[in-house]
Amino acid sequence: MKQTIPTYDLNGITHHQFHIKRMDKQPYDSGDILLDKGIHRDSHYIFTCMESGHVRMMVDFRTVEARESTIFCVLPGQVHQGLLMKNVCGWFVAVKAELVPDTVRSFFDESLGEIQPLSVDKNLVKNLNTAAGLLHASYTNEMLSTKEGFLIVQSLLNAFLGMFALMYSRKNISPASDENRALQLSRAFRILVRKDFKTMKSPSEYAAALNITRGYLTETVREVTGKPVQHWIHQEILIEAKRLLVFTNLSIKEVAYELGYSDHTYFSRLFSKLEDRSPSEFRNQHQ
Repeated sequence: MKQTIPTYDLNGITHHQFHIKRMDKQPYDSGDILLDKGIHRDSHYIFTCMESGHVRMMVDFRTVEARESTIFCVLPGQVHQGLLMKNVCGWFVAVKAELVPDTVRSFFDESLGEIQPLSVDKNLVKNLNTAAGLLHASYTNEMLSTKEGFLIVQSLLNAFLGMFALMYSRKNISPASDENRALQLSRAFRILVRKDFKTMKSPSEYAAALNITRGYLTETVREVTGKPVQHWIHQEILIEAKRLLVFTNLSIKEVAYELGYSDHTYFSRLFSKLEDRSPSEFRNQHQ
């Protein structure tokens, strides 16, 4: 019997939209968010900044290792498992997609999973740690409970994530010119979705824009990402919907219109189906 790979979100760890944790050479315990889950996916991003130690993980069926001054990112939906964590010092930051700036998201997502651990200069790690330390110090209920406090926390989070992406971009993990057609097509599709999700909702529209058949697009995207085309369209809509629900005072009807739905009840049904709660329930939980 085929079992599904479990997907975890941050709700079991925190009621905030991100979680930051300091690691200081402790052997992992049974509650460790990095190691104690077996093979799984997460619905959030994981950014790890390591000063020292040794980590080994399986990510999408490749074993990756990190030692000493290293940064590493695991994307939402990637199948992974912690295999070894020894004498690790550094920071672990888990962030829901709606809090990650679009420039950072597009940079990592469009690499479509080939993100290796990156050895970085000790001074650069020090800068990243300073940002993480400030973020950790502000990660309190007092700061996160007011709009002004949350703005400060969001700015510190953006600084940390921006530095993280900058370090990777300097090492140039941009698409290899010899990558296969399937990867190129999946990347082109993901870029197009991020740009046009408010006006284009169906796989057929994206296939037409890319001058290919719907069947070919569907098959290729599933092969490369493990998810159907519609998943990625819905994902983009959902992320923007969550941002509008939490960070604006727009009514549910106005949020639906903003996302390109003339029928707000259809939008509410879609959101409820994808999130297991209605837009208004989601808003109440996060305000």
